[in-house]
Amino acid sequence: MGNEAHMTFKQGVKACIPTLLGYAGVGLSFGIVAVASGFSMLEIILLCLLVYAGAAQFIICALVISGTPISAIILTTFIVNSRMFLLSMTLAPSYKNYSLLNRIGLSTLVTDETFGVAITPHLKGEKINDRWLHGLNVTAYVFWTFACIIGAVFGKYIHQPESLGLDFAITAMFIFLAVSQFEGIRRSKINIYFVLIICVIVMMFALSLFMPSYLAIILASTIAALIGVVMER
Repeated sequence: MGNEAHMTFKQGVKACIPTLLGYAGVGLSFGIVAVASGFSMLEIILLCLLVYAGAAQFIICALVISGTPISAIILTTFIVNSRMFLLSMTLAPSYKNYSLLNRIGLSTLVTDETFGVAITPHLKGEKINDRWLHGLNVTAYVFWTFACIIGAVFGKYIHQPESLGLDFAITAMFIFLAVSQFEGIRRSKINIYFVLIICVIVMMFALSLFMPSYLAIILASTIAALIGVVMER
């Protein structure tokens, strides 16, 4: 895909389309869980618009049901979403010449999925601009909210979402995004990526023996990212 394919808002919207099935599966599931947890439609919409993070939204539902103090919910959500710092910092060099307000708008809506789409041209050295990323981010943002609302409205009629393959949709999407990142990459870089993948897996399992799994994943990812920077230099 050439540089010209990462320049307009419409092209960003088009680039987001392959990820929407994953959003549909997880969004519908969240809507079902949130309604079952006693959340109102307004509360579900606000969670989508203000939190906008699938894992964190599921965790918030579970913590609210268990009567967890609001301070603990905020801290847990912050820790779970702290990986967004790494994702935004990775993409930041492509947008450093834009205004502060524009960069805030770009980074606020970055998710694991939109990062997975945006990082592919970024790694290939292809030019990506703010209009393209806005198209990618806004499409994902709107569709995620829509999917959660649909799940909340029709959740009582969907008793077994896994029978429709919705539980695997997000996994399938990440497999696709991971494979697409290897297209056109030099063999030397591919070797580095495989080494980093092994490092993350080993560190994740080792660290999970001493700390909660979500902290182990975040710490392992951070260390692997630092190792990757050193290896590429």
